[in-house]
Amino acid sequence: MNKTSLAILGMLLLLVSPAEAAQRPLQVVASFSILADMVSHIGGDAVTVKSLVGPDMDTHTYEPSPEDAKAIAKADLVFINGLGFEGWVGRLVSASGYHGEVIVASRGVKVREMSEHEGGSSVTVDDPHAWQDLTNGRLYAKNITLALEKALPDQAATIRVRAAKYEAEMKNMDDYVHSQFGSIPLQQRKIITSHDAFGYFGEAYGVKFLAPVGLSTDAEPAAADVAALINQIKEQGVKQLFIENMTNPKLIEQIARDSGAQMGGTLYSDALSAKTGPAPTYLDMFRNNVPKLKAAMQLNAR
Repeated sequence: MNKTSLAILGMLLLLVSPAEAAQRPLQVVASFSILADMVSHIGGDAVTVKSLVGPDMDTHTYEPSPEDAKAIAKADLVFINGLGFEGWVGRLVSASGYHGEVIVASRGVKVREMSEHEGGSSVTVDDPHAWQDLTNGRLYAKNITLALEKALPDQAATIRVRAAKYEAEMKNMDDYVHSQFGSIPLQQRKIITSHDAFGYFGEAYGVKFLAPVGLSTDAEPAAADVAALINQIKEQGVKQLFIENMTNPKLIEQIARDSGAQMGGTLYSDALSAKTGPAPTYLDMFRNNVPKLKAAMQLNAR
């Protein structure tokens, strides 16, 4: 090897020196867009975050790609929601060969249970949509913060500062949501959505949500259940129905036609919008949803 080659090799080694590698952003994979946004807010420029399920995409029905397995294989940390939300993620992590830590962001939440219809019988399942209650959102943030502090001890203080600011913003949003619904009588707080994603929101903020489809968007509603829902809409005077950005609108549009209700717009439940959309962040999701829900509830009085 001549002197020129040795010089080039030396320069390449300097480019990937341990000191340089230690300063690279932590490579993080998050299972879906809402969780990716939380990690990005807390990690800041100390992390590079890839969301497996992107904006406006459905985690329930997602089919992982070989590129997803490659992304996990290269990751320093993997964050998932848990509670059965990503039914495919365990197989994907195993197939990728990843041996790092998988952080369950929902760890410690008070799990809401629901009855689902499977094969003609009713079974009890965990509701995975815990982030819809902002109190749980702050718990997600704490779990994310602890994981990032452990992975990046030299930047732990900065991470804690960002996390404290973010949790304060969540608390302010929580107060805002309560204030928006506080003046609306409980009997008017009835909302129809595409699938059953707002159970935690309903319990936290005193709203009754009904949906033709259960927890998972790949379920097929029984005709009798849809008919019963249409009758309930008519009897209780529900004036508006909502679709969700990651679900097929056809069923809910048909229910609107059959019940005489109007479409109230799009809610964001399981996925964020694109950056140019109305809900590109977790907190923007509430900024989009809450005014629409409030307006629909006020119409229920007429």
